[in-house]
Amino acid sequence: MGRFLTKAIHWLKGEQTGRIGVNTECECLAHWITNNGLTYSLENKLNSDMSIYCCLAYNDSEAKQILEFVAEGGGLLIAGQAWEWSQQNPTKSVLTDFPGNHILNPFGISILSQYVNKNLFDYPGPSQRTYHFRLVMTQFFEEVERKNGKFLRDWQEKLIGDYSVFLRISTRETPIYDSVHQMLMKVIEKYKLPIVNQDKPLFRRFCSSILLCLAAELAHVRKDFTSEIYRLGYETSIPHLYSPAISFNMEMNLTSHSGDIWKSTGLYLREGGTLNITIPNSACFSNLKVQIGCHTDDLREHHKLARAPIVVHQCYLDKQDNSISSLWGGLIYITVPKGCSLGNTSVTFTGAIPAPFFILGKTSAKEWKNSIRHHPVPWGELQAESIILTVPSRNLQHLENPEPVLHLWNQMTEAIAKLGGKANPFPQHERIVTDVQISKGWMHAGYPVMCHLDIVDCLLSENKIRKNGLSGPIQELCRNQQHDAWEFTPHTNEATCNFWSIYVHETVLNISRENIFPELSPEKRQRRLKEYQQNGAFMSTWYGWTALETYLQLQEAFGWEPFIQVFKSYQQLSGIPGNNESKMDVWVKKFSEQVQKNLVPFFKAWGWPIHKEVPTTIANLPEWKEDPMKMTLGIKE
Repeated sequence: MGRFLTKAIHWLKGEQTGRIGVNTECECLAHWITNNGLTYSLENKLNSDMSIYCCLAYNDSEAKQILEFVAEGGGLLIAGQAWEWSQQNPTKSVLTDFPGNHILNPFGISILSQYVNKNLFDYPGPSQRTYHFRLVMTQFFEEVERKNGKFLRDWQEKLIGDYSVFLRISTRETPIYDSVHQMLMKVIEKYKLPIVNQDKPLFRRFCSSILLCLAAELAHVRKDFTSEIYRLGYETSIPHLYSPAISFNMEMNLTSHSGDIWKSTGLYLREGGTLNITIPNSACFSNLKVQIGCHTDDLREHHKLARAPIVVHQCYLDKQDNSISSLWGGLIYITVPKGCSLGNTSVTFTGAIPAPFFILGKTSAKEWKNSIRHHPVPWGELQAESIILTVPSRNLQHLENPEPVLHLWNQMTEAIAKLGGKANPFPQHERIVTDVQISKGWMHAGYPVMCHLDIVDCLLSENKIRKNGLSGPIQELCRNQQHDAWEFTPHTNEATCNFWSIYVHETVLNISRENIFPELSPEKRQRRLKEYQQNGAFMSTWYGWTALETYLQLQEAFGWEPFIQVFKSYQQLSGIPGNNESKMDVWVKKFSEQVQKNLVPFFKAWGWPIHKEVPTTIANLPEWKEDPMKMTLGIKE
């Protein structure tokens, strides 16, 4: 690095005769300069008689002087990293607020918060075609117009990421930046934006896909462009019903003890719209965010898309008056970080309209039936004590009274909490969000749980849930309850979530395990158990339905209550070991003590690697004579 820096100084110096000034903050550079035949002077600030100025990027007090110095032909060597700064200033933009970027942005350069792994990086040879953002952007515009196939697909994803960064460097102050924005607007106006849905899918590496991503990024940053992008791109006018003058003032409980959560507002931002949010000054330093949209799955890795790859947009609420724009619009949320304790806080929203939103115990069923369910926006929500369901509004228009199905959801989430030994209602609402396309699988766990649209009718029908069960969504909600202390990854990943699902279906919906999961018919269970034993009962095959059988045998022998008490005790435990073998030891001891039986032979028969000290610890407990691993398979101790 020392050689690199001194060669850079030689290059900057050229034929200039002025002094090399080294700021005192980077004095360590001095001996490299001396050892390479150059002279320097340590300085506290930039002086006009210098030809080169060397400084760090952590102070912008000389930004104006440095810009003038370089404009008049001076050489600048500046260095720094922004990763640590970004960690200390999460609400600020590295591109516009990091001190070094106040100096560098006018030159078309920015220091980012990303980092690269330590390595050697080859520089391109003279004959290689190299990536340059401005040139690639121009080539992309030409490709949209001429469709000559010359635009390199390997550059597409990099172009999208770099354009996002480019937009945030500067918006209007530097003409060279603004010209790129204007060029993109002209391309959107002339060639339009693609309509994306299930009937008209978008393909990942097509120019139309890139154009859509670039337009969305421009809409986020240039709020003055957002409605125009939507109008020009889709040749449509904004409906009169989206009146930007309406304001809604809400008292929102902005407290979170258990994690980052979304607070629903019951409002919707139109496509191509801009939302203004006003908060008290006391809330400006709490890392609150406003979020537009709930469909957080990133689809950029999918080849075929039924919607734009990213449709959710967030920004920090770090001042009293804030604004956010979105090309796609969406339901509006305030996201509250863990540890925030603002309590009831007044928040005003301007530029949004009401969405169908029903809160059990607060919303009038009559008002819902007569007006709320008919609010003309695409998405709406139903909120019970521990869960919020986000579904298309067209489905809610046919739901005359959400109360019965939400009461049932209360029962199901209460059962989930009870088995896990947790408080009911949940400290924060779980969420199920339906989408036209999700990132993986038929549905997946997380915050929120994501499902396809074909599950919506089942989510909203009390009769269908009671009759047929709801194995998929319940399974994913239960997956969210999995606790590392009693999970033996990857063996139990698919086992314990199904165990929870069985509990909910049997205790709340009166649907037996074999009816909800055909794999749990007595014949299949017995066959699977026998095969496992005959093949040696090795942990290498203790997965899925086989692993679940271990828990089912215990449940059928001792009932649900021991599990409730054991899981409850885990909520208070700390210092649980990280490896599976040690965690299994803890489980064997705790469950044995709970049922007052020595379960070591049972778990050994299942192939668990129990350490020698465990049998000694529970040696005083009586033998489990009804051990099913002995009775059904004839396994001896």
